[in-house]
Amino acid sequence: MSAPVFQSFGPGAVLGIIGGGQLARMIALAASDLGIRSHIFAPEPENPAFDVAAAYTVGAYEDEAALARFAEAVDLVTYEFENVPAATAAFLSQRKPLHPGARALAVTQDRLSEKAFVADLGLAVAPFRAVDSLADLEAAVAALGRPSVLKTRRFGYDGKGQVKILPGTDLDEAYRAIGQAPAVLEGFVTFSREVSVVAARGSDGSFAAFDLCENEHRDHILAFTRIPAKVTAGTEADAIEAARQIGEALGYVGVFAVEMFVVGEGAGESVVVNEIAPRVHNSGHWTSEGAETSQFHQHVRAVCGFPLGSARRRGRVEMENLVGDAALRWRDLLAEPGAHLHLYGKREARAGRKMGHVTRVSPEQA
Repeated sequence: MSAPVFQSFGPGAVLGIIGGGQLARMIALAASDLGIRSHIFAPEPENPAFDVAAAYTVGAYEDEAALARFAEAVDLVTYEFENVPAATAAFLSQRKPLHPGARALAVTQDRLSEKAFVADLGLAVAPFRAVDSLADLEAAVAALGRPSVLKTRRFGYDGKGQVKILPGTDLDEAYRAIGQAPAVLEGFVTFSREVSVVAARGSDGSFAAFDLCENEHRDHILAFTRIPAKVTAGTEADAIEAARQIGEALGYVGVFAVEMFVVGEGAGESVVVNEIAPRVHNSGHWTSEGAETSQFHQHVRAVCGFPLGSARRRGRVEMENLVGDAALRWRDLLAEPGAHLHLYGKREARAGRKMGHVTRVSPEQA
């Protein structure tokens, strides 16, 4: 079976979305604004996206019969998270257009392949070494020094699947802490701030990047995103150009994010690429009210073959993640002038669980 070629879809089309979390929910809401119906595929019986979609299928990602029925019911497929099994992506891509494509998944699902890909583009990354054994870890630490960070090659996010290697860290314990899984050791980068570029690329090569945003993490989870980032104009331009090169090299279609570290200062300031997220991204949530086109509308535009929208910023913006019990402040947030509250419909607030976000837009300072 040959893979479908890219085609443009109009209002009335059905967008299939793999994954049923808050990102799928917000993609589905944006799609409805453009006359596109959404059909969600997820293994869990209850999901935030189910509440706003025209249809949904509950099935395991390995269930080819369920996947085949899902593919028959939709016109094209996208996804809300990067750990879609490779076999699932391959199965669907042979039946309906899949955006972003399987190559973006293959590169970004594995930290080692991702870092090698970025380095091969001539972009700065933290020094790294592959780790497949305790002996490899010992050799990598000898080469890169301490502090450094040991990360599983797959499935890590929000600080999961990683261990800091400090002067007193026992390497055998550290390796066992990540389950002795295939890993990568990254040299420690001394940075002044964490930033990200959220951008979109169309099938025709069109490219639109939102303004560089500055991110503050707490307990390895994004807490605040603020725009504009406190960097030089040259640094912002370099960051956006790095994202453009990454999107082009991947043949990417849709919205993606590139997380980066800012190192140095003044004329010596530069960016180091940390990670690529082949999907709409938490640090892009500010665009819902803070940009002329939200990242979710932009993603639907890109994958459906619509013209990309303007990424122009509407003012100074802050996005606050509502994690765990922070969502219980919803009454106060609704009463706050200028605050825009987004709750994800999750029934239980648990520690570390992303329950919603709030954006605040203010005029540019003179």
